[in-house]
Amino acid sequence: MKKILSTKYSENSWALGLLIIRIAVGALMMLHGLDKLQDFDKVKGMSQIFGSPADGILVVFAELFCAILLILGLFTRLALIPLIITMAVAFFKVHHGALKGEHSGEVACLYMLIYVGLLFTGPGKFSVDRMIAK
Repeated sequence: MKKILSTKYSENSWALGLLIIRIAVGALMMLHGLDKLQDFDKVKGMSQIFGSPADGILVVFAELFCAILLILGLFTRLALIPLIITMAVAFFKVHHGALKGEHSGEVACLYMLIYVGLLFTGPGKFSVDRMIAK
């Protein structure tokens, strides 16, 4: 209880928090990518929104493969760029920037902001990037 109420900074706690965030948002995003990969009609439907069938494939790449890289902490910052772009497009173009209502983009906005935060903090101590840097 004492540690929970403490305001002291612990590098291991910070790194563990980043690991939990990376695994959680990466795994949840990976589920979105797997869903689209299994139902390729969704990817074809995205071409109507974006104008090109290649855009749907790029969304699957970001949501599935970049999410896996995020979980591993491998090329983290580079993997976050397609994820941020995908969520920005989902929020602003698909959901028209709406945070309330029936077709809310609240989840896309939340993912996007978490990814931007991770872009600034990096993957943390418990990552493949960190092991490579040693």
